[in-house]
Amino acid sequence: MMPTTNHDLEELARLLALLPPAPQGWCQAAQELPRLRAVLDGLIERAEADADARGRILADLEAALLESGVTPTPRVIDEARRRLQR
Repeated sequence: MMPTTNHDLEELARLLALLPPAPQGWCQAAQELPRLRAVLDGLIERAEADADARGRILADLEAALLESGVTPTPRVIDEARRRLQR
């Protein structure tokens, strides 16, 4: 790998400044993603530790997500279900 020079960094900064701003939805999703991952991790841990909890979570995944403070969008539900099916 070649060393990066100040000139390279300045050129990169100049080129990045020419780009349009990221769409608002992308920025919001990027801010929410760490919390969503933590909530899903918590649900998975509960489901793995307790078969009864797993059954309740799977029986009403939307309610489990809402109780955890997450909006149960189709994409979030699909990801949660995928992770719970492992």
